[in-house]
Amino acid sequence: MNTQETMKAIVLHDLASWSVDDVPVPPVPDGGMLIRVQACGLCGSDLRTIRSGHENVTLPWILGHEICGNVVALGTGFTGPWKIGRRLSIGPNVYDPTDPYVADGRHELSANVREIAQQWPGALSEYVAIPEESIVMGNILPVPAGMPDEHAAVVEPASSVIHAHERAGTTIGDTVLIMGSGPVGCLHVAVARARGADKVFMSDIVASRLELAEAFSPDAVIDATRESVAKRVAGLTNGIGPTVVVTANPSPQAPVDAVQMVARGGRVVLFGGLPHDNSKPGIDVNTVHYRNINLIGLSRFAPRHFRMSLQMLASGRIPGEKLVTRVLPLNQANEGIRSALEGRELKVVFKP
Repeated sequence: MNTQETMKAIVLHDLASWSVDDVPVPPVPDGGMLIRVQACGLCGSDLRTIRSGHENVTLPWILGHEICGNVVALGTGFTGPWKIGRRLSIGPNVYDPTDPYVADGRHELSANVREIAQQWPGALSEYVAIPEESIVMGNILPVPAGMPDEHAAVVEPASSVIHAHERAGTTIGDTVLIMGSGPVGCLHVAVARARGADKVFMSDIVASRLELAEAFSPDAVIDATRESVAKRVAGLTNGIGPTVVVTANPSPQAPVDAVQMVARGGRVVLFGGLPHDNSKPGIDVNTVHYRNINLIGLSRFAPRHFRMSLQMLASGRIPGEKLVTRVLPLNQANEGIRSALEGRELKVVFKP
C-alpha cells in the first residue's frame, strides 16, 4: 500500500463551510480494510448535511458514502473474501445481525442501521477505512471489469430506487409519474422503464432540472410553475391518471397532490422525506379509502437491492453516463459542491 502518512480530504468544518485538507491516513481497522478511493459520489444527503447538519455527524467530519475503490491493506483478523488490489463498490449501510428483521432477511426494515460517513468517516478523501462490521454485515461487491469507477460509486442511490419499484410492483403496462427531476428522480425513470413501465412522466418546479432530466427521455416533462400537473397528466392518461406516482422531492404538498392524481387502485410511493417540522400533510384519507389507493412508505435498501443496482449500472439499464454529469478531482471541491447545491448537475463524482 501507499506508505504516506497524510492524505487529501474534503472536510466539512461547519454548516456550508468546507476545505480540502491534509489529514492522517486512517489506520487499517482490525478485521477491516483500507481502501484507496477511486471515486466517491456526492449524495443528496451529503448536501443536506452540508446545509443543515445531521444528528449523527459531529463536525469537523469527512462525508461521502457512494464509494468505489481498491483494497490496499487488510486488517488483523480479516475474514472477508477480498484480496489486495480488488476493486470494490461499497455501500454505506451496516446492519445489526441481532435485529429480528435482518435475521428474517428484511434488512430494509431494520431500525438499527449504521452508516459509513456517519458512524465512521466517509470517502471524500484519498483513502477510507472500512470497518469489520461492514465486512460482515454491509454491502460490498466486486466491480465488473470494464465498469467505470464513477458508475461503480453510485450503486447506493439506485438501490433505494430499486426497492421503491419492487414495493410498488411497477411492471409492464404501468404509467408512472415521478414528482421530482433530480438525480433520484432520473433513477426512478430508468428503473421504472427497466421494469416494463409503458409511460413515464416527470414533473418539477425547476425548469433547469427538467432540462437535465431530459437525458433520461421521460415521455413528458411537466413544469409545475407553468401548468397544472394534474390536468396535464389527466390529459396524457385519458382521464384515468398514472397507476404509480412517486414523490421524489421534499415538498409536503407532493403526497397530497399525488393522492389526487393517481389512478383508482393505484400506488403512491412516498419516497422523498419531508421536513421534520412539516411532515404531516393534509392527505384526503377518504380519497385513499374510496379510490382504493395504496400508500407505500419506504426508506433504505437491502443487500439484494444493492446487487441489482450494480448489475443494472454495469449492463447499462441504468445509464451511469447520463446520471454522472460531472467528474472532478478533490482539489475542485468548491466547484463540485457548489454546482450540486445549486442544481447545475445531476450527480457530481469526485475522483481523488
